[in-house]
Amino acid sequence: MKLQYRGRAVTDADVAFIRRLIADHPDLSRRALSQKLCQAWDWVQPNGHPRDMVCRGLMLALHRAGHIELPPCRQTPANPLVQRSRPAAVDIDRTPLHGSLQALGPLHFEQVRRTPRERLFNGLIEHHHYLGYTQPVGEQLKYLVYAGERVVAALAWSSAAHGLKCRDRFLGWSLEARRRNRHLLAYNSRFLVPPWVQVPHLASHVLGRMARRLSADWQGIYGHGVYFLETFVDPSRHRGTCYRAANWIVLGQTFGRGHRCPTRQPNRSVKQVLGYPLVERFRELLGDVSPGA
Repeated sequence: MKLQYRGRAVTDADVAFIRRLIADHPDLSRRALSQKLCQAWDWVQPNGHPRDMVCRGLMLALHRAGHIELPPCRQTPANPLVQRSRPAAVDIDRTPLHGSLQALGPLHFEQVRRTPRERLFNGLIEHHHYLGYTQPVGEQLKYLVYAGERVVAALAWSSAAHGLKCRDRFLGWSLEARRRNRHLLAYNSRFLVPPWVQVPHLASHVLGRMARRLSADWQGIYGHGVYFLETFVDPSRHRGTCYRAANWIVLGQTFGRGHRCPTRQPNRSVKQVLGYPLVERFRELLGDVSPGA
């Protein structure tokens, strides 16, 4: 057989190994089997944590295709994404804030994912960003930007888009390079300056500051840095002025359909795609050949 699953080539020998693993541990649950398989294959994320969910998905795909036979499901866990309640509105100072960027004083950036202030971030995005709040998947970071005690901006970063022709063309990516290196990109999925904050040049300044610290933060949490940033701008709502002022590059536009769209017909608005290289050697670091090879 020949199967690719989430970046791993699965061979007949791999399938035979999984069959033996199941046969040798008839009392284990599907989850416990996937954990053992991760351990046996040393299948881990860049931060060293087992790729348990990916492994479980692989085993289920092989089971459904008839290559292996998993034990019956012992329980069906609740889907937290389906049952998740919308973020509540937050109590925050909405006094109009005007003036110059210099008058704001020093800005403080705080990464708030998995901290008590994540609730504040989620509520701000839900109630003051036109797209609302959507729970990201995969690697992700969330930031609140403070001027003194007041929040003046909020930014969310997550895993990059699977396939984006204009971006892939700009990077010189092959399918293999994209598969191997997509985790080295970060997607700015939300950027909010609250409507009561009206300070010229604040948004582009925040983007510039973020670009200088994001890779190090990603390295500290996920065990690898990022070399390129991307975002989408809906031209019917925004011109992307702050991104251009922060030296982001217009790469092209989307086709108006998601990567899981079952047809080639547009099913959403066309977006402008912008990118920002974090290092000069970004094409080499993201390309088909490993640096120094």
